[in-house]
Amino acid sequence: MTYLMFFYSLNVKLIADRTKENKAMKKDAHSSCEHCPSKNDGIFCNMNLAELEDISQHKITNKYKKGQTLFVQGTHPFGLYCISTGNIKLTRTGIDGKESIVRIVHAGDILGHRSLFTDEDFGKTATAMEDTEVCFIDKKYILSLIEKNPSVALNIINKLSRDMGNAENKLTSLHQKNVRERLAELLLSLKTTHGTKEGNRWRIDLKLTREEMATMIGTANETLIRFMTEFKDAGIIEQEGKIIYIIDEEELLNWANIHY
Repeated sequence: MTYLMFFYSLNVKLIADRTKENKAMKKDAHSSCEHCPSKNDGIFCNMNLAELEDISQHKITNKYKKGQTLFVQGTHPFGLYCISTGNIKLTRTGIDGKESIVRIVHAGDILGHRSLFTDEDFGKTATAMEDTEVCFIDKKYILSLIEKNPSVALNIINKLSRDMGNAENKLTSLHQKNVRERLAELLLSLKTTHGTKEGNRWRIDLKLTREEMATMIGTANETLIRFMTEFKDAGIIEQEGKIIYIIDEEELLNWANIHY
């Protein structure tokens, strides 16, 4: 009962906060999908100009500050979220009240699609990790759009399939790999999604706390710090402030026990 009351009070507070934010937040209700910086990576990448304009007239674009919440675990979905810019973390709170990062999504990704089609409550909480721009499309319109445009349905299926594959890989990693291997694998994954090449090294353009990284690989904060130090001492990574650089990708692959 305590667990349910916690989420109920959290959801009531979220609704109140979002009402205040929506009044104060500068909205661009019909910002053009044609000029979206993530259009080519999104589910509407195959749409023509007229179709994009129609979507633009049926969506609302919101800007979220770092730490603001898009939706909370346990609430009901009313539409689809398309990320235009920024990074968002998806977290799940267990019955013990502990929060774990399940996934990090970025520009071009969508949120709420699984819950939308299963008509289930959100299984995770979505929180902006930085200033983020997200477009919201209500359920009725997105479902009608899918019926009329098979390419949108295929792109959503593609994202669902990749999400499932990533979830399976993460589960396998947690069961079959040690902490050192999981940390190396996490760094390689972040390089793929948020990496920028700088000469002979890769800069990871995502600032994560040690606590956040620890929850992502299922270990204690102290253990993560110990292995990060080990990686740095081995010359595999460097760190400047909160920015992580991968120096030796090949060796990191060996430590992650990944073979292509």
